Amino acid sequence: MRPDLEIIAALINPGARVLDLGCGGGELLHYLAREKGVNGYGVEKDPEQISACVRAGVNVLEHDLDAGLDRFPDSSFDMVVMTETLQAVAAPADLIDEMLRIGQECVVTFPNFGHWRCRLQLATQGRMPVARHLPHQWHDTPNIHLCTFGDFERLVNEKGLPIIERFVVDGHYKVRRGISRFANLIGTIAFYRLGRANR
Repeated sequence: MRPDLEIIAALINPGARVLDLGCGGGELLHYLAREKGVNGYGVEKDPEQISACVRAGVNVLEHDLDAGLDRFPDSSFDMVVMTETLQAVAAPADLIDEMLRIGQECVVTFPNFGHWRCRLQLATQGRMPVARHLPHQWHDTPNIHLCTFGDFERLVNEKGLPIIERFVVDGHYKVRRGISRFANLIGTIAFYRLGRANR
C-alpha cells in the first residue's frame, strides 16, 4: 500500500464507516475492509479507477466532487477521507463543510505550496514551481487551489474546526527532525484530522 495511505489507515478505527473521496482504485478501502473490518464506500469519477474498485470488491459510486455531497445524509459516516484532492476541487472550503456534515471526522491531505523549493523557484526564476510533490506545469496541472499549510490552518480556524491530529512529512512520507517546528517551510505533505465545529 502507498505510504500516505498507510498513515491514513492508522487513523481509522476498526469497524468504522468510511467514505473515501477520490478513492482511485480503492486501495485504502480494500485494505481497511480486510484488516479493520471497515464498512467503506469510495467516490470516484474516473471510469478506469471505478473498474479497478469493482475488481477489488470495493463499493464505489461514480460522482464528481465538484457537484457536492448532497446525495449523502447527515452523519452517515464516522470518517470521511480526501487524499491529495483538496487542491483540485472547485470549492475546497465548501467541501470541507460537507465532509464534516456527513462524517463525524475527516482526514484531508494536500501538498504544500509554501515548501522552500517552491519559494526558491518563484523568487529566482519568477515562474510557477515544479517539484516532486507538485509535478505539473502551470498549464496542465489539475491543481486549481494551491495552498500552504498556513493557509489551510487559517481556513480551519476561521471555521472553528478542531485539528485533532496533524502529521507533516517529507517527499518520502517520513517525519524528519525539525519538520513539525518549521512545517510550512520544509514540510511537503500534510495530513489533517479534523473534527466538527464546536457549537
